[in-house]
Amino acid sequence: MEHGVRHEIRFCTNTGCSIRFPVLAGDPRGSVCPRCGSATLPAEKPYGEHKALRMGHQPGYPLLEVLLDNIRSIYNVGSIFRTADGAGVRRLHLCGITPTPDNPRLRKTALGADEAVGWAHHPDGCIASKMLKDQGMRLWALEGGDRSEPIHQVLHETDDRPIVLVVGNEISGVDPGILDQCDRIISIPMQGIKTSLNTSVAFGIAVYTLRFLFK
Repeated sequence: MEHGVRHEIRFCTNTGCSIRFPVLAGDPRGSVCPRCGSATLPAEKPYGEHKALRMGHQPGYPLLEVLLDNIRSIYNVGSIFRTADGAGVRRLHLCGITPTPDNPRLRKTALGADEAVGWAHHPDGCIASKMLKDQGMRLWALEGGDRSEPIHQVLHETDDRPIVLVVGNEISGVDPGILDQCDRIISIPMQGIKTSLNTSVAFGIAVYTLRFLFK
């Protein structure tokens, strides 16, 4: 949202509709109900953006990088860029077929976050994983399986080396060759009928948990 942009809440005057909805303040299209076409009236005074609290690097929290292993969806990768920017991720490693910000559709989804977060492309995720481990980083894969531990049970590790969070393909998961190199495999507990979340949603939960709850 641009700086200074204001919105207003309007309501439909048709009592059989009564929909309440937001529009840009002053936009003439807001005078007509988008559902039934009746006239609308303002319900509240115009208001600005409610911005989230900005935080610098907090001592004691781990530095994070991310390795995306053959993520197919441009939408997922663009969303991950935006979340990575918000969580203060230092760098994204885009491996295999994972799309890069060279794709204009990804840039549209990332909303500028692709310019704020450093990234590199690696043809082979296994080679990239070994390179990162050789640089002294810990590899933690977001994946299920026998080795997997619930993420809330690994938040008190005393090792202060940077963590590389590995996220795998939406269908096939993380490459077994990368999993073999991982120090930990973590998962998000599930209580419903499904056994996994959307990739970008799971990433958001994991990266914010590691970034701000790790002690």
